[in-house]
Parts: sequence; structure tokens; C-alpha cells
Amino acid sequence: EVVQLSLPEDQRVTVTTITVGLSTVLTCSIRGALRPPIVWKRNSVVLNFLDLEDINDFGEDDSLYITKVTTIHMGNYTCHAYGYEELYQTHILQVNVPPVIRVYPETQAQEPGVSASLKCHAEGIPNPRITWLKNGIDIMPKLSKQLSLLANGSELHISSVRYEDTGAYTCIAKNEVGVDEDISSLFIEDSARKTLANILWREEGLSVGNVFYVFSDDGITVLQPNECEIRRHIRPEERIFTSYEEICPRVESEDTQFCLWASAVNVRDKYIYVTQPKQNRVMIIDIQTQKPIQSLDVDPLPTKLHYDKSHDQVWVLSWGDMRQSSPTLQVIPEASTGEEPRVIRTPFEGVDDFFIPPTNLIINHVRFGFVFNQSKHMVHKIDLETVTHIKTINLKAHSCVPQAMAYTHLGGYYFVQCRRNRSVAASLQLIIDSVTDAVIGPNSDVSGTPHVSPDGRYLVSADEGSGRIRVQALTVQGEIKLIYNLKTNIHVSDLTFQPSFTEGNQYYIYVTSHLQTDVLFVELSTGRMNVLKNLKDPITSKDWPWSSYNRIMKDSGLFGQYLITPAKDSLFVINGRQNTLRCEVSGIRRGNTVVWVGEV
Repeated sequence: EVVQLSLPEDQRVTVTTITVGLSTVLTCSIRGALRPPIVWKRNSVVLNFLDLEDINDFGEDDSLYITKVTTIHMGNYTCHAYGYEELYQTHILQVNVPPVIRVYPETQAQEPGVSASLKCHAEGIPNPRITWLKNGIDIMPKLSKQLSLLANGSELHISSVRYEDTGAYTCIAKNEVGVDEDISSLFIEDSARKTLANILWREEGLSVGNVFYVFSDDGITVLQPNECEIRRHIRPEERIFTSYEEICPRVESEDTQFCLWASAVNVRDKYIYVTQPKQNRVMIIDIQTQKPIQSLDVDPLPTKLHYDKSHDQVWVLSWGDMRQSSPTLQVIPEASTGEEPRVIRTPFEGVDDFFIPPTNLIINHVRFGFVFNQSKHMVHKIDLETVTHIKTINLKAHSCVPQAMAYTHLGGYYFVQCRRNRSVAASLQLIIDSVTDAVIGPNSDVSGTPHVSPDGRYLVSADEGSGRIRVQALTVQGEIKLIYNLKTNIHVSDLTFQPSFTEGNQYYIYVTSHLQTDVLFVELSTGRMNVLKNLKDPITSKDWPWSSYNRIMKDSGLFGQYLITPAKDSLFVINGRQNTLRCEVSGIRRGNTVVWVGEV
């Protein structure tokens, strides 16, 4: 008997659009007498249904069932009859997401005559449209020089406020599959009539929030970037509240008392956890009182922290010694409760580094992370909740030794930077599909350290050696498209994303250098480049052994407009809105550990 297969011409490629959270069925249209079983692939990798949680083929008709669609499922699925790969059907799965918004500030009080801004950040697929109501009435007809909308509606700007501008302003974000709204309140009152509540709101709320904490040789500096004002300076000899130990104990052999820090994280705007590698401990700072409240002994030389928001735990990587000969990974659970903190050992051996994907407005829960050893051809997937090993993904076929990772939820891709080796000039990136945990292959010819924008839409890869910066976009069909290739002479140290002030759902990037004094600024939508010159010499790599980020660039969150970057003996504050230098704060040595604290 002869197998005869057919696929109607108009069904070679089909596009299915589904809303997140629903179930979908992809049906294979290949027909014919004696048709062998259907084989399904995702991103060209055969699907093994025994391994997959949410994808099944339990129907009689060889269809593909996805039980609860998320943004990681978008992308290409193909089907063919076993043994007949040349005839295949492609299904493109697009996933729509209802809008999610945040407004800022929730409430504000201003005096007549000053300007006021109300901001609304919306994410969703497709991009949501933003409209504003004032006390329930559309403000569109009222727009003027005095009252304007910026960045596709994500900022409502009033140039000179009057008493009648007092009101509840509702931001509404809408797309094809949903709507979200929130209120930002504005009160206009003159200084003589300030209410007690307003005075308290001003004094309390503003003084402990919207600041950078900078950890340097001379202790801890709390810096308010808007006024370039040092709000508080905690000196090395000050004491930890509970133990009465000095913050940075004096060392016998050294003349001056100074601090050594490596890594710090913000825990829900309540606490800051910071590592002190020389003291083998993590110090906890209370944000409300701006005081160090306790310290926690950990394994020797703690160098990297990560706050896993989904499980409220802080991950601590310690080197053991400066040769990194006995690294360990520990976890501090219930990090935001402020109860008696404790440290849990993890079962992972020989871990040089780890990666936990960040959360964002759309993805608020992360289940898995990775640990890896920077001399072995593999990464290990771990369950963050149970702190256990799930599986090992071997990268030997691509002779890749992992150095760094990044993740986007759009299509569910992990990007792995591989170590340079002598035979290959550049260190290529590999792509791992988080749905199948399969290695898809190289990320075309892109090399360097991967950085993904907070919304997952952009991948920016910086090759430290060549200074080349590649920008790729992730489409709503889960495709990775090269937008442009920037040639720079910057040996990249760190890179961060700043939300655009002129276009909704867009970013600028700010890039620092290992060696040079310049900071590079790129507008992602156009590729337009600019340089902020003469920001003094960075801290030397010798003085910053903890990571390759010897000059960090720290942004101030979703609504912030200031960024901070340290030089050897000072700090620079950059105004991201104007792309200009705001100020230099001198007398801060090695301030390369920085945390932003938002509204408290």
C-alpha cells in the first residue's frame, strides 16, 4: 500500500490568537490514506509529551492541546506525519494579554502655579491604548498647552496647576482582550492651608522613599537624586541596632576603618540586604528608620544576592575564598517579614553563579531558576520553591560553557552567554526553550552578555571585547528579530534600561565602560546614540573583584528619571529625562553597590 498525504495550500501556515489563561487546540490538517502518526515540534524541537506539563496530544485526532496558555507558549509549532518531514504544517500561536497598569503617584499635593505630572504605566498584548478621566469625565476635549498628554498618554502633565485641577484622575488602559484602571489623586492647596495629613505625607513618605542607598568605603549614603541631596550618612563605626556590633569593624592591619561591600537587594521597600564579604555576613537595613538592624552569618565571602520576590527569599552566593574554590549557595526565607532571619543551605555543589528571572507587571510569579559552574558545559534547572534540582541541560553539543543568562517571557526563551574559547573568536549565545527545556541552538551570530528589557520585548547583547551592541526585538509571535547592530568603542561593563519619556512601551539604554570615562546612551526605537563624556575613571577591576560590573549603572524603577553610576571617588547622577548629567557627589569611594528605594 502507498502512503498518500495531502495538505490544502491555504492551510500550510495558520495563525491562532488566544488570550492568556485559556486553553487552545492546534489541529493538524495533514490527511491521507495510511497516514503515519503525527509528530509535533515547537521551535524545530520534537515535543516529548511525557516531559511537558501543559501540552498534551491526548486526542484521537493527533491535535495539540495547550491547557493553560501563557506568554511562554507563543511561537511556532509544526506538525508532520512520522517519516514524512517534507510535508509539514506551521501553526503560529499568538498570545494576547489584558492590560495591567500602575499609576504614580497615588496621591500628591501641590501649590498653585507649579507643574504636576501624573504617570500611568500600562503593559499588555497588543499594546494598550491609554485614556484619562478627571472625576469621571474624559479629559481629551480639555487638552491644551496647560494640560497635555505625553508618551502615548502614559503621562498627564499640567504645566501650571490651579485650584480647580484638584481631583481624582483615572487612567484607563484598554486593548482587544481587556481593560484595567487606577486613580491618581491631585490636591492643590496653598502653603498657608496645608493640612496636617499633607504635612505628614510630605515629611514621612518622601523622606524615606525615592532615594538611592549607596554602599561605599565610607559607609552608607542615602541620596535623594532630584535635589542631589545626601539625606543620611551612616558611618563605618556606627552600630547595628540588635547586636551593637560596628557596621564595619576595624581590621588590625589597617590604619583607617572602612567598609567592604559586594551586593545588595531591596526587599519590598521594607529592608535592604547587603553582603559584607570580609565579615562573612549579610547586613539588614530597615528602610523606614534608615538604620542597620541586624546581621546574619553566612558562608565565607558572600558576593552575590538576589531577591526572589515570588517566594520572598534572598539567595546568597558565597565564594568560600578569593580563588572561588568552595562556592556555596544559601537561601534566607521569609525575607520581608522581619522575623528572626535564618539561613538555609541548598544541596547544589560547585555553583559559581545562578540566574533567577525577574518578575514584571505581566509575569508576577517565577517558578524556576538556574545554577551553573563556569567551567562545565551545562546548566541546572532548579525549583525555587522547594530549592531542589529538577534537571540538567547539557550544552556540550554546542561546546558552550555558561557565563551569564537572561530570560524573556515572550516565547519563553533563556539566552545563555557562552565563555570565549581559543578556537572561537566570539562567545556566542545559545537559546534554551523554557517550554521544552531544549537547546534550540545559537542566537544567530549574536555574542556577548544578554540583557532583556523589563517588559521582555528587547534583547540587548553587549560584546565586551569588540564593543559591538546588538539589539533584537521579540515579536508577539515569539520571533527574535535583529533590529540593529551598533558599533561602539566602549568596553561594556554594565547596561540598564530607562523607560522612554516620549514614547509609550519604549526604552533608552545607558551603558557604562570597564575602562573609559564615557557613558553611552541609545534610544532603542531608533538606534540613535549619544555619549555623556568625562564621568571620571571607573573603579579598577582590581578594586572590584566581585563581578565584571566594575562600573554599575542603576536606574530608579518604573517611574524614575534618575540613574546613578560611580567613579573611583565620586558618584554621578544622570537625568534620564533630559539625558544630561544632573550632578557629581564627591567623596564617595568605591560606591559600586547601589539600591533604589521607591515609594515607601
